[in-house]
Amino acid sequence: MRITVFGAAGNTGSRIVAEALSRGHDVTAVVRDPGRLTQLPPAAIRRVGDAADVESVVELSAGQDVVVTATRPATGYEHELAAVAKALLAGLSRTGVRLLAVGGAGSLTVPGSDGRLVVDDPAYVPPAWRAIALACNDQLAVFRASTEVDWTYLSPPAILQPGERTGSYRLGADELLVDSAGTSTISSEDFAVALLDEVERPRHRRTRFTVARTSERLASPTEAADR
Repeated sequence: MRITVFGAAGNTGSRIVAEALSRGHDVTAVVRDPGRLTQLPPAAIRRVGDAADVESVVELSAGQDVVVTATRPATGYEHELAAVAKALLAGLSRTGVRLLAVGGAGSLTVPGSDGRLVVDDPAYVPPAWRAIALACNDQLAVFRASTEVDWTYLSPPAILQPGERTGSYRLGADELLVDSAGTSTISSEDFAVALLDEVERPRHRRTRFTVARTSERLASPTEAADR
């Protein structure tokens, strides 16, 4: 498949690029800063572009099978996430390419809380993370309002950080996935596995889903996915 990844040099985007290349896909890795081109793997087609620019989105998505956005704004510019979502949708509505968006966990509900959002629970979203969590909620709202683009939104668990690639994960919908100790986490590597599985075998079109580290105690045949 031909896959364009915006935010390709970031913590999550770089793992997505690596996972896609390992599966034999043709990857166009896009960064906004030309100085980061050298951080991209030589096996990828390395391009400079901006997911917030509609014409850039059109150019870099034309002829592709899927676009993945894994961009994250700098601190103080969290509001840009919604604007980027709108630009992506505007550009992809012209090329007809499917979109997978790396989102946030703030719009998930806390298990056993009668619908309280993760963004409103300081146990999962401390004050320092609240601005980006709220921005991700606005980002999801933009996608949910779209009727022209075939989009999918992948929410991480509360903690997403580099670690081990196990190839396994649990699947969820709109509720935060936690283990028996209340921990909600996944490695960036396994998050990339889940995203590429969705790229290759779409199961969540025009909707949001979430993933978390596999828990032997909680996982069921319908929750766990292995690669």
